[in-house]
Amino acid sequence: MGASSESDHAVPTPDQIEELVEAARYDELDDIVRLFSIGVPLDSKDSQGRTALHMAAANGHLAIVDYLIQNGADANVTNLEKNTPLHWACLNGHMEVIKSLIMSGASVSALNSHEKTPVDEVVCRGKLEVVDAINAAVAQAELEGVTVS
Repeated sequence: MGASSESDHAVPTPDQIEELVEAARYDELDDIVRLFSIGVPLDSKDSQGRTALHMAAANGHLAIVDYLIQNGADANVTNLEKNTPLHWACLNGHMEVIKSLIMSGASVSALNSHEKTPVDEVVCRGKLEVVDAINAAVAQAELEGVTVS
C-alpha cells in the first residue's frame, strides 16, 4: 500500500490533447467530459501552449468555461505568448465569460509577452464596453469576497 506511481496515470497523447482543445473551441462539452473521464488533464497544452480554457474563452463558450473551472482548470494559465484565457475573452468581447473568469480568480493584471494586461489589449483597440464589463465584474467579485489581482 505505497504511494501511487507515475504509471498509474497515463500521459495523454498529442491527439487527445488536440481533441480536448478542439472540443472546447467548437463547444463540444460531451467530448470534454469524456476526455477528462479517461484521464486527460484539463490544463493540457497543445503545441502553441493553448488549453481548452483558452479556446472556450476565446469563442465565448460559457458552459465549457464554467465546467473547466469547476473541475480544476487554471484560470491564469498562459499560452506561448503569455496570454491568459481572460486576454482572449476580452479581445473577443465575450462579456459573460469575462465575468465568469474574473469571479473564478483570473488576474486582470497578467502581462502577456507584449507587456499588456487584458485591459490594455482592449483599450488600445477602443473596446470600451469590454472595459466596462471588466470593471463591473471586478466590483462584483470584490463585493462577494473574491480576491482580484
